[in-house]
This record gives sequence, structure tokens and C-alpha cells, in this order.
Amino acid sequence: MATMKWVVVLTVVLSLGGVAQGILSPISSRYEVQQHFFAGNTISLAPSALFPDDVTSPRKKSTGLAAIYSLLLPGMGELYADGFESGKYFLAAEGVLWLTYASFEIYGNQLRDDSRSFAQAHAGITPSNKADQYFVDIGNFGDIRAYNDKKLRDREPEKLYQEASNYTWQWDSDLSRATYRDQRISSENMYNNRKFVVAAVLLNHVASAINAVRSAISYNKALDDAMGSLDIRADVMGGWMNPHGVMLTITKKF
Repeated sequence: MATMKWVVVLTVVLSLGGVAQGILSPISSRYEVQQHFFAGNTISLAPSALFPDDVTSPRKKSTGLAAIYSLLLPGMGELYADGFESGKYFLAAEGVLWLTYASFEIYGNQLRDDSRSFAQAHAGITPSNKADQYFVDIGNFGDIRAYNDKKLRDREPEKLYQEASNYTWQWDSDLSRATYRDQRISSENMYNNRKFVVAAVLLNHVASAINAVRSAISYNKALDDAMGSLDIRADVMGGWMNPHGVMLTITKKF
């Protein structure tokens, strides 16, 4: 990083020590120079010490806010921390993931509805107001009697279906039942895929939050390097044996 030096030379005629002190006291109070002004030591000042408070200067980014923004919506923390060049990929991934979730949802619903319509046509079921387990059961047994017989043998009478009700079914062939079962399983697979998408969404949020924190840290470091501390060096002109002024050297990095 290039270094620009501002050199300010103040020549003060020192006739008496008291006069020199009177001249330098306002300078010390204005810039908060501490002590040993004539010792030739380097004195560091914060930028706010030399510039008025009403001058607008960039502020550091909060790593906490950057993380929160990206946890809420990936990419937004990077945008806040001036690092959207990398954050845009997390935002794009978020959109793709939710589109994928929606596609699984839509396709799963379509397969489910098709399978139930197929069972209505080939097994005589009434699909309305039925629990999901009912649609699993009708795919595993050819008719309601075969199902109830199995539950009685397993001593699970609480799982029986009333034969004289809208829960009854009877497949017209084993091939139809197998076709229905494949459709239902495909539908369930679509719904299960949504869980992986949700996990990927959560991972994307966390990864973006971590990246946003890194962006905020990089931004703050660059800001520190750009603003830099001001260094002031005071030297007695003419030396201590023949003093006739003071030279101030102010150095600021950009």
C-alpha cells in the first residue's frame, strides 16, 4: 500500500521557554498530543483527532449482524459487509434449492393423486378422508378380508377395517395392485427428497453466515489499513544548543 506523507513545518521562534510552551499548548490540547513534544519521539493519533467530528468516514461492519443477515437470507450478510461478489453464489443456491423443493412437492403430489385415482378405478376405494396408512395397506393386500385376517392372526384387532364401510377394497388383479404400489412409493420418495433439500438449505444458510463473517473481517481490516493511524514526529530546528523553531512531520497511510 502506498504511503503518502503530509509534512507540516511549523517554525516557532523560541525566545523563552515559557513562550514556546504557550505556543505549543494549544496545539497539544487540539490534537491531544500527550507529552515529550520536543523529545523527538513519534506520537500516534487516531484519525478523529485531526479531523472534525462532522466529517463522514466509513464505519466498520459488525460480524454479528453479517452472520444474522446471512442466516435469515444467504448472501445478505455478504452484501452488508461489502462482499456480495461471493455472497451472490449463496443467494443463487438458495433460489435453486427452493425451486428444487417445490418441484419435489409438486411432482410428489401428482404421483400421489394419480396413484389414488388408479386405486379408485381398479380397487374400488373411496380415497377421501383416509389416513396415509390406509393407502399403504391397500397396496399390500389384495382385498380388505385378506388384510383383516392378517391382523387377527397378528393379534392386532385395533387395526381392523369394517368391511361394510367406505374402507373396503378389492383389486381386480395383482398387476394393478403392483402398479399402484410402485406409484405410491415413487410419491413417497419425492416427499422424502424434500428432507434432503431442507438440510441443504440449512447448510447453505450456515455456510453463508460463516462467509459473511469473513467478509466483515476482511472489510474491517481493509478499512484499518486505509484509514491508518497518524504519526507525528516533532524535531527541534537548530538543535538543543541553538533552537529556533519546531518541525512537525505528520504521516498518514492510504
